[in-house]
Amino acid sequence: MSILGHRVPRREDPALLTGSSTYVDDVPCADAAHVVFVRATIAHGLITAIDGREAQTAPGVLAVVSAADLALPPIVPITMVEQRMVRPVLATDRVRFVGEPIVAVVAETRAAALDAAEAVVVDIDPLPALIDPERATDPDAPLLHPEVGSNLALQFTQRGEPLDFADCEVVVTRRIVNQRVAAAPIEARSALCWWEEDRLVLEIGCQGPHPIRTALAAAYGLEPEQVRVICPDVGGGFGAKAQLPAEAMVLGELARRVGRPVRWSETRTENLMAMNQGRGQIQTVTLGGTRDGQLLAYRLHITQEAGAYPTMGAMLPLATRIMASGTYTIGRVQFDAQSVVTTTTPTGAYRGAGRPEATAAIERIVDVFAAEIGLDPAEVRRRNLIGADAFPYTTPTRTTYDSGDYAGALDRALAAAGYEDLRAEQARRRATDDPRLLGIGLSCYVEITAMPGGDEFGSVELLPDGRLRVVTGSTPYGQGHQTSWAMLVAERTGVPMDRILVEYGDTDVVPRGEVTGGSRSLQIAGAAVFDASTRLVDQARERAAELLEAALDDIVLDTDTARFHVSGAPAVDIGWEDIAATVDTTQGGAPLLALSEFVASGPTFPFGAHVAVVEVDRETGRVELLRLVACDDAGRILNPLIVDGQVHGGLAQGVAQALFEEVRFDDDGNPLTATFIDYAIPSAAEFPMFERVEMETPTPINPLGAKGIGESGTIGSTPAVHNAVIDAVRHLGVDHIDMPLTPLRVWTALQAAGA
Repeated sequence: MSILGHRVPRREDPALLTGSSTYVDDVPCADAAHVVFVRATIAHGLITAIDGREAQTAPGVLAVVSAADLALPPIVPITMVEQRMVRPVLATDRVRFVGEPIVAVVAETRAAALDAAEAVVVDIDPLPALIDPERATDPDAPLLHPEVGSNLALQFTQRGEPLDFADCEVVVTRRIVNQRVAAAPIEARSALCWWEEDRLVLEIGCQGPHPIRTALAAAYGLEPEQVRVICPDVGGGFGAKAQLPAEAMVLGELARRVGRPVRWSETRTENLMAMNQGRGQIQTVTLGGTRDGQLLAYRLHITQEAGAYPTMGAMLPLATRIMASGTYTIGRVQFDAQSVVTTTTPTGAYRGAGRPEATAAIERIVDVFAAEIGLDPAEVRRRNLIGADAFPYTTPTRTTYDSGDYAGALDRALAAAGYEDLRAEQARRRATDDPRLLGIGLSCYVEITAMPGGDEFGSVELLPDGRLRVVTGSTPYGQGHQTSWAMLVAERTGVPMDRILVEYGDTDVVPRGEVTGGSRSLQIAGAAVFDASTRLVDQARERAAELLEAALDDIVLDTDTARFHVSGAPAVDIGWEDIAATVDTTQGGAPLLALSEFVASGPTFPFGAHVAVVEVDRETGRVELLRLVACDDAGRILNPLIVDGQVHGGLAQGVAQALFEEVRFDDDGNPLTATFIDYAIPSAAEFPMFERVEMETPTPINPLGAKGIGESGTIGSTPAVHNAVIDAVRHLGVDHIDMPLTPLRVWTALQAAGA
């Protein structure tokens, strides 16, 4: 019986749950010095002087280093972004956000480094802050990068003539804010760095060591083989650990200066101030159609916050454009966007990275449209969903969806939620003027994963004792790759999972690899491991044919017993350990080793439908999420237990954006959410038991038929909850509230509407 598709417990979990896992801070290094950064305390200003003399003479201090002491090149923005908006690894003449590192202090202990950092004096002449991204392109806006002459980091428009809504009987427009959020991983950023003669070694919690090795080699003028990057266990990434932090880039120079290893671990406040943040997208959304519910034209304009230095965050509108029209057959779509710099923390990838924003726009405006024409929002969606027989389907933004059944997902979610009964209960409450307002919100979504395709490395090797060793270019940080890859190998070879080793996260062990992100792992890295397993079985069959003195075509592998035999004659067989025993590598024998580099022909497009049920207290504005029903289709499912975990985590983060989380700054650019007292990250107590509805629509893009699942929950849940809250209060005259839908915001909107 196949192991695939079954609820196999994660074998990573015992170590994680018992505290025996190893994070960067757990890595022993007795002689490591500690690094603390002196950071900018104002959002924008010119550095006029740095005085580290007192710090340099403090007890235990080994070095006090500023930008003037470094020869490291600045961090250049990602391709397509304004290339002159570079980021120095330590601020040089100007600071551009609160929390930007200016000086590195190295000391014998962390306490000594902290004390010395307090003694460093940095004189900064303040300049005007720029917090509002919509003001960034005004003629009188302060310039963050004067040499560029503009705050515009990226601008593009979807090709085509200006959109015409003349044939639309109904046109609705809304301004929608996808507020900044913090990744807030349970493990903040940390790293340990040292030199082995002329070789640089960095141990860091990340989402892929190979791209970090590439960045370090370029910064230090080294060949790739002169850099080793190791990634131990990682306490959460969510996209924010995909890039090498500026602080970690400095560590190699610091280790060389003090002649010993150095380690750096940021505090929670530093993390909330300085780690790349997510979302930060302001949308103007216009939708036109007929009074019977047909959608005809859609326009989306975006202003994207890039923060002080444009990195991946500036590119997010590209992903939003790709998925702009969502699950609907809208004939005409126009898109334009601008990414701007502001005196705030840089933005980057955050679970979904541009695709949740696309869904937030289209799903919110569809609800507005439905209310305007007086039709049920489920019915408007059903009338416009792309048909299951239309795939592959190319959208007006030239995105080709691989496979889907959007109406099927909506129907399943509505049935599981008991949609008609919910509407009846809502009507009853409104008729009796019940202060407990019931809201039902819908969201149909499709997203892109493994964009834009790409490849990944995987190998499977037969060890001398008959065990199998898997090496993968993917780097897990909670996804369950150890379990998943062992399942794939067990399926092909019959070898029990407890005899399959999975190795990753070390550039000395893994020859190549990419960033683990964009929900690409199973469909690309998993496919590579699956293919390597097949190749290894073919090699083993050749050895078995020699040992059994039979023709190769007659040799079969019984995966139930993990033994090879001649077809039709199972009485005489041999196992993997027998084949391993015939290989004497000490005498030049070649081990059985199969390599694969699976190349995906394109991305895949998971989809789904969510139904959120909320209760709003009319007297206080408090929102309680009663139910969240999620049908998330990720193609063929490898392990439903792992899928449940991915969906639940995604739902929690999506709901958190809708109801709780928001990064905020005052008018001077000071962060107001630099601790968990101010930044409202929810716990499990704030959520109901999520209800997952299963559905599988395989993709033809890879041999597993799998699509990504890591971000789906995040993408569908936010607009479903957002719509639910507005649905609860719409009859009282409130037709929009920006996220997060806190009690104060909901209460204020109700008061303004006279409710």
